[in-house]
Amino acid sequence: MSDLTAKAAQVRRATLIGLIAVVCWSCTVGLMRSVAEALGALGGAAMLYSVSAAFVLMVKGMPSRTQLRGVSRVYLVVCGLLFALYEICLSVAIGLAHDRPQSLELGMINYLWPSLTIVLAVVCRQQRARWWLWPGAALCLWGLVMVMGEGAQASAAPWWRNLGAHMAANPLAYALAFGAALMWPAYSVLARMFGGGFNGVGLFLILTAALLWLQWLAIDTPPMQWSWGVVAQVLTVGAATALGYSCWEHGIQRGNLAVMAAGSYFTPVLSALWASVWLSVQPGLPFWQGVVLITGGSLVCWWATRD
Repeated sequence: MSDLTAKAAQVRRATLIGLIAVVCWSCTVGLMRSVAEALGALGGAAMLYSVSAAFVLMVKGMPSRTQLRGVSRVYLVVCGLLFALYEICLSVAIGLAHDRPQSLELGMINYLWPSLTIVLAVVCRQQRARWWLWPGAALCLWGLVMVMGEGAQASAAPWWRNLGAHMAANPLAYALAFGAALMWPAYSVLARMFGGGFNGVGLFLILTAALLWLQWLAIDTPPMQWSWGVVAQVLTVGAATALGYSCWEHGIQRGNLAVMAAGSYFTPVLSALWASVWLSVQPGLPFWQGVVLITGGSLVCWWATRD
């Protein structure tokens, strides 16, 4: 019985550590956008993840060859690529937004991932769920339609045509945001299946930064506009990113995935509040209604997984 109690305590502790990521992630969208305005979409993202990788390596150091020998190649290669592609898609999408209100929309697309994580876990038989999982996922999608519908110009045309025209004005940014929303659930489920307790966030951040710098070198980009304020923002979001992903990686491998997913459902609300204040944006009522629907639908998905 004592062994079971100790194991339960370890799971609770790992879950609480994983939930620290929710607080860290809630401030990243707004800061990513302001950094991208000064350093460019690619340059800002490359700098952010370079700083994040440096923070992780300073704290944990590089893993040894002995540690890497026992790690699944699926985790190192597939999960590493999914992690890097997710980060690139999200950060570049926010940087490519035409304006600050659109960057909030793109951030909300990304926050489909909590409900999609549970859906994918159920499909992969890593989690059991009741039938109302699917109405919850549909509620999230309807919330996203409301978030994006506020940015679409009102006209006599049907709402889906307005949304289509809205996304067609910046197709690359929206495609990257939707790609990010799909990649993170895949990463979370596969990391739990193949991670074996190894935390590869430091390696994955290095891979992300390297890929971004290669793109930055290959593409003609505007010069970076540095200032002390930009330096402070880069360090802040870099530290928050490093801490958030390190905590999340620990939690998804050792903690309660369903509880962590439930806690992450409040990230859209916290992120929207912080980003709107930081970027001096005042979204309308449909935006906030959509945020509430995304959060509520995600909670319904979590409720469907409870024993």
